[in-house]
Amino acid sequence: MRRLRVKLLPFVVVFFFTGCAVPTTETSASQTHSSHQTASHQTLYQDLGGNAGVSAIVDGLLARIATDPRIVHHFQETDIALFRERAIEHFCLVADGGCVYHGESMQHSHRGLNITQADFDALVGHLIESMKEQHIPLSTRNAFLKRLAPMYTDITYQ
Repeated sequence: MRRLRVKLLPFVVVFFFTGCAVPTTETSASQTHSSHQTASHQTLYQDLGGNAGVSAIVDGLLARIATDPRIVHHFQETDIALFRERAIEHFCLVADGGCVYHGESMQHSHRGLNITQADFDALVGHLIESMKEQHIPLSTRNAFLKRLAPMYTDITYQ
């Protein structure tokens, strides 16, 4: 199970961030997302619980992917530990946490995986459930998903 989780992480991160198009360069991503502040002047990253919250969300996502026969096959060759690390970095970057993402672009990392809309939707559903499990408010979940949504075309097979 642990090995499968490790293999799933990179795909999940890429797939999710994935089906939600975020700029692929560090500069453009930070410029695009740096203006988001909540009414309390917190970043979306802080609203997600900072590093601990984002890490828990990613862990929940990976656990769900590992048991989902619809999408787990996409992660068979994935180094899950590395995938987890990259997913946390990517979520942090997208949510204005100030992190540096060291992974490949969503388009490059998903090339040849033939990810369908159904696959993408399954992963997003797991992300939503993972955020709910961490008691992330609906408005924060929606704000985060909105940032990820543009990656859809870079992740799915067209």
